Amino acid sequence: MPDYRRNRIPGGTYFFTVNLLDRTSGLLVARIDALRDAVRGVRARRPFHIDAWVTLPDHIHAIWTLPEADDDYPGRWRAIRNAFSKSVPHIESCSAVRLRRGERGIWQRRFWEHTIRDERDYAAHMDYVHFHPVRHGLVQHPLDWPYSSLRRCAALGVYPEGWSGGAARDGKREW
Repeated sequence: MPDYRRNRIPGGTYFFTVNLLDRTSGLLVARIDALRDAVRGVRARRPFHIDAWVTLPDHIHAIWTLPEADDDYPGRWRAIRNAFSKSVPHIESCSAVRLRRGERGIWQRRFWEHTIRDERDYAAHMDYVHFHPVRHGLVQHPLDWPYSSLRRCAALGVYPEGWSGGAARDGKREW
């Protein structure tokens, strides 16, 4: 896969959005165990730190920090998507172009990547990841979504007790 002007910094921290091709699908939450297995398998071979993660029915948001001398997040995403695709039955429709290329038709070819610039950028993207199920109307409170790293982050003290991620009255954050 070409880099398409991707910013690659060894040991960098990155925010990602990875989408299914069929944006009406619920495949990711329906097959959450297969996705988790794919991520665990790739992390065992090519380590990276998951700072934040949320799996929605049709897309993933994640923040990763790579090892100090490593900048190959595209290879890791490719391996995760391949492992997940191999674990699910062939029920999706596939275009002739994808068939010729040996692709499945599960994932969009590209993904969104953003290099985290500083602590403020990091905090904003952490909030974005964890509040996203509420934005999509899947739950009323971020802690109610089961496919999120929010509970782990709260237990580590990243978020104060009662964090909701939403804007409060008077322009102040709701905590």
